Amino acid sequence: SERTFSFLYRPQTAEIKSHHFPPKSISNVSKVSIPSKQKIEKSATMSSAAVAAKGGRGRGRGKPTAKAVSRSSKAGLQFPVGRVARFLKKGRYAERVGSGSPVYLSAVLEYLAAEVLELAGNAARDNKKNRIIPRHIQLAVRNDEELSKLMGGVTIANGGVLPNINQSLMSRKAGKGKVETGSTSQEF
Repeated sequence: SERTFSFLYRPQTAEIKSHHFPPKSISNVSKVSIPSKQKIEKSATMSSAAVAAKGGRGRGRGKPTAKAVSRSSKAGLQFPVGRVARFLKKGRYAERVGSGSPVYLSAVLEYLAAEVLELAGNAARDNKKNRIIPRHIQLAVRNDEELSKLMGGVTIANGGVLPNINQSLMSRKAGKGKVETGSTSQEF
C-alpha cells in the first residue's frame, strides 16, 4: 500500500520513501546505510565507559571521560559531602542549598567527631581499655568545657555520671571522733 513506509533491503543500503504520500518523484527517496553484522557486534561489546564517552554533539571520536572524583576527596574530608547535601535538600531547611554549604557542614561535623573520638580514646586509655564505650564518651564530653556546653542537654545512653561526691557528705578526719552535725533540717 502507498500509505505505509516501505523498506527496500539491499546488502548494505536501504531506501526509505519520504513522508510525502504518494512520493511525487524519485528524488524524494533517501538512502540510509545499514550497519554490517560486525559493527553491531562490536558496539554491543563496548564497555560502559566507552558508551558514555561516545555521546554528545559533533563527530568527535569519543574521548574517554575522566574518572569521577567525589566532593569529599576534593575537599580532603572523610565525611560524605554528597550525603550531607542530600540531607540539606530533603530536610527543606531552605528553598535552595549552595554548593559550598554541604562541604562546610561536613568539615564541621568531621571536626566535632574527631574531637570527641580523640578525647574518648584518651578516656579509654586512662581506664586501660582498648575499646571506646559510651562511658568513655560521656567522660570525654563532660570533662571538656566547650563540648559540655555544646552537649549540655544531651543524654548519652549507658554513659553514667561524672564521679563527684559533695564535700559536705565526706566524713571529717577520723582522729576528731564524732562527726559534728549542724542544725537539723527538720525543726519542729
